[in-house]
Amino acid sequence: MTRQHLSAQQQSERTSELRSYVIGYALALILTLIPFTVVAFSDLARMTQWLVIGACALIQVVVHFRFFLHVSLAKQKREDLHLILFTTLILVIMVGGTLWIILNLYTRMMPSMLP
Repeated sequence: MTRQHLSAQQQSERTSELRSYVIGYALALILTLIPFTVVAFSDLARMTQWLVIGACALIQVVVHFRFFLHVSLAKQKREDLHLILFTTLILVIMVGGTLWIILNLYTRMMPSMLP
């Protein structure tokens, strides 16, 4: 469809969606550049750098959910949010369990190399 054939409502929806994507892209770009800037150009303590990187990562996850996946807290979108949260829980359990096992084996097999 060309712009001439779109109704006023369709044109408004298209403009709103494009605005959402541009805002999401700008926020994602800013939230990516902040950690790079902190690591490359600042003299902050290592732990502060880790906290800034983690905070930007969490905020970026929310930005991606909201602006690119269109997951919000509206009633009709609750099922999508529950699905994403359940998937995240399963991934955290799998990654956490794997790290737990690997670190446990490391401490049992290489106790002399522990820091």
